[in-house]
Amino acid sequence: MQEIVGYIHAWWRHTDKKVLWIVTLFTAVLIFLNYWFDLDPHISAQNSFGYSFVGRFLIFYLAFVLPYLAYRFAGGKPYPSNARFVYLLFFAPALFSLKVALDLYIPLSEDEYRDHFWNYVLYWPVLVAIVSFILYLNWLLFDRGDRFYGLSRRNLQTRPYLVMLLMMVPLIAAASTRPEFLYVYPRLNAVAGVGTQVSWWEALLFELSYGSDFFTIELFFRGFLILGFARWAGRDAILPMACFYCTIHFGKPLGECISSYFGGIILGIVVYHTRSIYGGLLVHLGIAWLMELGGYLGNYFR
Repeated sequence: MQEIVGYIHAWWRHTDKKVLWIVTLFTAVLIFLNYWFDLDPHISAQNSFGYSFVGRFLIFYLAFVLPYLAYRFAGGKPYPSNARFVYLLFFAPALFSLKVALDLYIPLSEDEYRDHFWNYVLYWPVLVAIVSFILYLNWLLFDRGDRFYGLSRRNLQTRPYLVMLLMMVPLIAAASTRPEFLYVYPRLNAVAGVGTQVSWWEALLFELSYGSDFFTIELFFRGFLILGFARWAGRDAILPMACFYCTIHFGKPLGECISSYFGGIILGIVVYHTRSIYGGLLVHLGIAWLMELGGYLGNYFR
């Protein structure tokens, strides 16, 4: 844990404070606009791949590019100026917009609720395969000399991450008493449909499938957006990633959305120094399953 605190201290010491405050303020403005005007619910309600893709791309692109522009104009850094870098600034939000907008519904039976459930069980692992494959092609083109976006267990120590996870338990327990939290968690309630009963093994299968989505997120945000951009931006890649990462939480409770920005910064710092996404994956996945558990218990005792 002391090592991680050292990483955070080093980042704080070397980061441009003016850019930090600009990006943090910009992220706060994006959060305000989303929750005040219900941008994410509006985009989700359209049930259109094209509308969802374009709407989310605009949000993701602004969230990702404007922090780099802040570094350029307020911090005097040269990016974006390299043509390959400019391409990646477009490619990254486009790929994640594709991931969010894809609707892979396959009719499996005449039971609408069961279809909905099993399509979600299949949905997240399929997205892992699609996003990983596209990132692998990008890695072959631009980053083949490095390990594949943080998939390295070299010098991985799990204890600090378990301590970080333990620190989140009382916060999640407190959140589990809030109605807005219990409306969203556990995710199974919203996916399976009201009145639909699933067995314990189906619930477990759902949670494992849901957990696979966090591998996609860590590979993309901490692996690709940190390690893939570090060759141009170094540690400056952390703030744009955190702002972008915050926007994918726009459909979540406000407190979770706000905390995702600061959590993204911390996980980005750790990955930048360790060059591995596995520690962050352990924390992120652990928090996700703890929130699911909090949702089950909170709704049971409510």
